[in-house]
Amino acid sequence: MDTRFTTMFGLELPLAGFSRSPGVVAEVSAAGGLGVLAATPYVPDELDRHLTWIAERCDGAPFGVDLLVPPGPMTGVASGPLPVTHVDFVRELLAEHGIASPGLGQLGHGATTTTSLSADGVEALLDVTFAHRPALVANALGPAPARLIERAHAEDVPVAALIGSSTHARRQLDLGVDVLVAQGTEAGGHTGSIATMVLTPEIVDLAGDVPVLAAGGIADGRQLAASLALGAAGAWCGSVWLASEEDITPTTVKRRLLRAGSGDTVRSTARTGKPARQLRSAWHDAWESADAPPVLPMNQQLLLSKDAWALIEAAAEEGRDVDELTSFFVGQVVGRMTEIRPTRQIVHDMVAGCVEAIGGLGGRR
Repeated sequence: MDTRFTTMFGLELPLAGFSRSPGVVAEVSAAGGLGVLAATPYVPDELDRHLTWIAERCDGAPFGVDLLVPPGPMTGVASGPLPVTHVDFVRELLAEHGIASPGLGQLGHGATTTTSLSADGVEALLDVTFAHRPALVANALGPAPARLIERAHAEDVPVAALIGSSTHARRQLDLGVDVLVAQGTEAGGHTGSIATMVLTPEIVDLAGDVPVLAAGGIADGRQLAASLALGAAGAWCGSVWLASEEDITPTTVKRRLLRAGSGDTVRSTARTGKPARQLRSAWHDAWESADAPPVLPMNQQLLLSKDAWALIEAAAEEGRDVDELTSFFVGQVVGRMTEIRPTRQIVHDMVAGCVEAIGGLGGRR
C-alpha cells in the first residue's frame, strides 16, 4: 500500500494511530503504521519516559508526537479561583450521583493539562519532543501556529495539522505544513462541524502534493478503503484504539464504550470549554439544562471538569454505580467497537479488510 504518506515516512501501511497510550503507539509503529503519542496529558518528565520507552520498542520504526499548541495566549486564568456558581453546580451534580466533592476545583487533577497549554508548558513539551527526534509532530488545537512549524522545520521534522475546514487548510498550506489531517465532525475529541465524507475530497483538491489523511469515522477496513477512494493518502485513527488491550482507559469506561451505539456521542463544550465529541452522559445533559451556568473558557473548564472526572472515575473503580456519569472522548465509530483486541490485531484486521473491500468493488452493486 504505497501512498504519498507511506513514502514520506517509510511506512508499510497508510495508517496513523493517535493515542495517549504509549503501548498503542509502539504497537502501531511496530506493525508498519505511524504511532502518534498525545503529549498534552503528560508533564515533561513523563513524556520523556514515554518517548524513550516507545523508541526502544519500535526498534527504529518511526513514531510521532501530537501536541496542543494554542495559536496565542489561552483565555481564562487557570491559576485563579473558579467561579463559586460553577463549583456549586458541579458539586450538586456529583452529589445527585452519590459522589462527595470536597475541594472541588482545587484538587489539582487539571493542573497537568492546563500547564501543558500554557506558553511555558508548551515550550517544555516541545523541548522534550524534539530531543527524541520524532518522525512527525502534529498540532490538534486549531491550525498549527507558525512558531511550531518554523521550529519543527529547523529541526528537520515534518509537521501535520489537524484541520476541519478549507479555510484552515489554505492557512496551513501557506505556512508550509507537510501533512494535512482532514478531521470530520464524526471524530472524537476537539473537532469541527463538517463530515469526513465531505471534508476529505475538498481538502485533497486544495492540497496539491501535500499528503492528506482522513480522520473521523474510520475504524475498519471498509472505512480505510473509503478514505483512499476519497483521495486521501491514508487514515488518522484515534477512537478505535480505545478498544485495544494496550489502551490505558479505565476498564469501567471501556465497558461503557463497548455498549454504546454510534448515536451515543455528543459534540459538547461541557468538558473542555471547546467543542469536543465524547460519549454523552448525565454530565452533558446537566450542562445543557436551562439552569446550568455558562461554560467557562478552556483552561478553567478543564480545571473544573478534570477534578470532577477524577472523582467520577475513582467512584467507578470502587464499584459504585456512577455509570450515568461515565464518559470519554470518542467518535461516532464507537458503535463499531464491540470487543477488546490487541492493537496489532486491530491494525491487521483493518488492513486486511481494506484490501478485501478494494478487491471486491468490481463485483458489488
